[in-house]
Amino acid sequence: MSETLSPSARTESLRRLDVGGLRALIRAGEYHGHTAGLASGRLQTNLAIMPERDALDFMRFCQRNPKPCPLVGVTDTGDPRMRTLGDIDIRTDVPAYNVYRDGELADTVYDLNELWRGDFVAFALGCSFTFEHALMAAGIRLHHIERDETVAMYRTRLETVPAGPFRGGTVVSMRPIAREHVGLATEISRRYPLAHGAPVHIGDPAEIGIASLASPDWGDPPVVGEDEVPMFWACGVTPQNAIRHARLPLCITHQPGRMLVTDVAEDAEVPVIAG
Repeated sequence: MSETLSPSARTESLRRLDVGGLRALIRAGEYHGHTAGLASGRLQTNLAIMPERDALDFMRFCQRNPKPCPLVGVTDTGDPRMRTLGDIDIRTDVPAYNVYRDGELADTVYDLNELWRGDFVAFALGCSFTFEHALMAAGIRLHHIERDETVAMYRTRLETVPAGPFRGGTVVSMRPIAREHVGLATEISRRYPLAHGAPVHIGDPAEIGIASLASPDWGDPPVVGEDEVPMFWACGVTPQNAIRHARLPLCITHQPGRMLVTDVAEDAEVPVIAG
């Protein structure tokens, strides 16, 4: 895609791409930005990659915490393809990846061609970006998409159910929603259980352990208008919090906001797990 385009023109051009066109750009290393508002109608997912020896505990963690970790796909050991979700190569089809070593963020890379190993297992987990298209179609404004920003994400004191070494607080994404649309936004998002479903909290962020909305742990600082209410959805960055606690020697995730975009319809009700 031409780098001579203005930022607004580039954003509009990206939004017009179908899932195949967007994936081709990402796979070619030509797009490393966030995927909010892109590939309308397609399920977007979070990503976690780890050695097989840790994969069963992580799968248990997802099963015990389906709200922040709705599992929709798992690769075979050593296979970078996730065929049940589309023509997907995990090594190249995410705009940016975070590499964790011993629980600490060690690097951000744009492909995994040199890091991929024969004992890796990749997990795809549903993302709230998926239901944003439905919210906008209903006339609900989403400021981070209008501003071409990454949604704000926060650690909370809402504890997950541990499994093996994986544990820690739930991460949430926050969207300021017009007061008159809070009920509608709740009902619409509830229809997308593979994308975290209904919000886990509405209103005062301090009630779930967030000291300041102006200082998100990930994403861009939001602006909440006087006629807007903060709404918080469980977020697939939760595994990155759990990975910090697990202190695995090596684990790879998506960079928050830069998701794996699948071929699966965003309103799919039944996850397709294997392969």
